[in-house]
Amino acid sequence: MADSDSFDPHNVDLDTADLASIICYVNAGGNDYDGRLGARISAVFVILIASFLATTFPVAAKRIPRLRVPNYVYLFARYFGSGVIIATAFIHLLDPAYDEIGPASCVGLTGGWASYTWPPAIALTSVMLIFLLDFGAEYYVERKYGFAHSHDVELSTASGINPPTQPNRQSSHQFLHSADQDCVVNPAVQVAGNNDIPSAERAGSFDKHALAETIDGKSLDDSIYGERAFRQQIAAFLILEFGVIFHSVIIGLNLGVAGEEFPTLYPVIVFHQAFEGLGIGARLSVIPFPRGLKWMPWVLCAAYGLTTPISIAIGIGLSTQYNSGSFTANVVSGVLDSISAGILIFTGLVEMLARDFLFNPNRTRNTKDIIFMLVCLFLGVGIMALLGKWA
Repeated sequence: MADSDSFDPHNVDLDTADLASIICYVNAGGNDYDGRLGARISAVFVILIASFLATTFPVAAKRIPRLRVPNYVYLFARYFGSGVIIATAFIHLLDPAYDEIGPASCVGLTGGWASYTWPPAIALTSVMLIFLLDFGAEYYVERKYGFAHSHDVELSTASGINPPTQPNRQSSHQFLHSADQDCVVNPAVQVAGNNDIPSAERAGSFDKHALAETIDGKSLDDSIYGERAFRQQIAAFLILEFGVIFHSVIIGLNLGVAGEEFPTLYPVIVFHQAFEGLGIGARLSVIPFPRGLKWMPWVLCAAYGLTTPISIAIGIGLSTQYNSGSFTANVVSGVLDSISAGILIFTGLVEMLARDFLFNPNRTRNTKDIIFMLVCLFLGVGIMALLGKWA
């Protein structure tokens, strides 16, 4: 860190002064807490309710049929949430990381931090590590179940299940990912050609309860396919949630000690956390949890919903001590933001966009539905990017 003790801001010679000292002084932040205790306490409960309801809505819509949530409402929540995740990665994580540890920041001009542009490097490392983890998990599942990475199912002879003579759409590789649950698919339907698929199913009508279909008389939840799908998806989701939670902790602490900008930050962060919750819930809603883990999606929703309120409470408790503009705080938040940005970039572009729209053999063929999904996606990206102007 620059030697601030020897720097006199009232007597500066720009020809000889240390640039890092000038930048650190200009960007230095203090504790701006200015009271408003009642409003800050209300933020704990308002954000708790908003984020929890937004996160659980897609899960409830998918897992509780008696709610009879219209398909288009579920589609909106799912794809709007996907857009939110993508915008969060670039606008709410990677951009702030540049302000915190980038080359023009106090940290970025100090010591080893000045030797490289660290935010994109950390984000890139995060992306590649997540790729390795995702690939490793998929490779492990393929080896365990004797499943080849193709549209043909190759079940291990040790499983005692004879593989079908022709590939089955529900047992294809792509069906086991989150993107492949938008169509009503009869398990008996084969994909040898479109002529083998009834016209109603070729239309790609959407059914948010497709995972409840049966395979060889067994519920997908109880089948080898359901277990395989769960194992392939849960690790990637947990990484996504941890990335978002890191971000939520920083947001909560900053709101707890915010000064005159608190009235603006309060409503913006309510919407921010609600929209981000939709993204988490949308991703969570398409994971086929086995019967013994039916409680897990609700616990994961609660974990996200509680993170920011708890962080706000901690920020209030440290209101006279925590300095969000300090050198240490910038290093911690900058590194965490960069890591989280990489996680969300990979998840948003690969797990959501690519698998939902580009590599999904079961994608709906209904043009109206596709347009609606794309509009929801871009709406989520646009609104979340706009919120980046304030938080």
